Amino acid sequence: MDAFTFHNPTRIHFGAGMIRFLGKELKDISISRCLMIAGGGSIKHNGVYDQVCQTLASHDIKWTEGWGVVPNPILDKVRDLITLARQDKVEAIVAVGGGSVIDTAKAVAAGIFLDDVWTAFTRKEQIQQALPLFTVLTLSATGSEMNGNAVITHQELRHKSAIYSPLLYPRVSIIDPTVQSSLPFHQTVNGALDAIAHILEYYFVDEQPVVTLGIDDALQRTIVAMTDRLKIDPADVNARSNLAWSATLALNGISGIGLKGGDWACHQIEHAISAVYPKVAHGEGLGVIFPTWIEYLAEREPARFARWSLNVWGESRPEVAVKRFREKICSWDSAGCLRDLGVKDKDLPLIIDLIMQSSSIGAFSKFRRSDVEALLLLAY
Repeated sequence: MDAFTFHNPTRIHFGAGMIRFLGKELKDISISRCLMIAGGGSIKHNGVYDQVCQTLASHDIKWTEGWGVVPNPILDKVRDLITLARQDKVEAIVAVGGGSVIDTAKAVAAGIFLDDVWTAFTRKEQIQQALPLFTVLTLSATGSEMNGNAVITHQELRHKSAIYSPLLYPRVSIIDPTVQSSLPFHQTVNGALDAIAHILEYYFVDEQPVVTLGIDDALQRTIVAMTDRLKIDPADVNARSNLAWSATLALNGISGIGLKGGDWACHQIEHAISAVYPKVAHGEGLGVIFPTWIEYLAEREPARFARWSLNVWGESRPEVAVKRFREKICSWDSAGCLRDLGVKDKDLPLIIDLIMQSSSIGAFSKFRRSDVEALLLLAY
């Protein structure tokens, strides 16, 4: 097992009623004014908005509200919110929503100190400062509530790009699983598939970190089992809680310890798909790409996928495990192929061109253009 350093600075308040701690957390670091960033307004219907406002007001914290973050968040909205944050001289950012809201908030927190925030995404400028970030999670999926990553889409370029900085870890994140009980099941599934994909990006890189792989086995089985339970009963708080915490652990550093940074080819491929088709949910897209990627590579290296097949799906042959994986995804009424996502075959060359803009595709899979073409055709 390789040497590693692990540190995660985010404090988590987990459980029902924990939103009440938000105001005190801001007050403890002398914040008097913040920018609350949110999506389309669902938090006004599930009680989260009222709870956030109450805890801020009770601690004499003033706030400005920035609404309208969309799934697959866009650069234009980030820039608008940076302008708002500067105008109101806010001292912190509070993200209330899912991964898209939190990623947007991270870009704003860093972008307020940059002439153009996109230069951080193109690596032309490093993030040297960021406003303190606090999050109230309403959809478990990306793990952004406990990591330093953010992904934003440049609409004009049809390009999704990511940033990472230790400065972008939230100071505090609040995860109240009960507020997710009103989510439509397809959103729960998208989150589950996103979390599984985060684990799988690391999983196949190395066999030596047995303890990490054991955690990852348990996380995948838990995500599948809890999603099954939530299909039957969306108000199952124990299932909701276990799914939420599994999604956080899937990308807070724990799932990748000793696994050489992961592969990430599937994320690179899906990012191009949802850059061309912004209405494709990231998790649902990954639910199409990842089984296909495993199927494609398992023909060459079946031994690499043996542990996953047996420990997660109880199967000795990878091709049978992939079949089980796909059947599970379909049982959740999620897309099984690119056609189900609405992807047109005429757009495949554009998607491939966008994917190939990266200097490399995958860490160990090392996809060439011919591999990408073959995978997309297999997924179609």
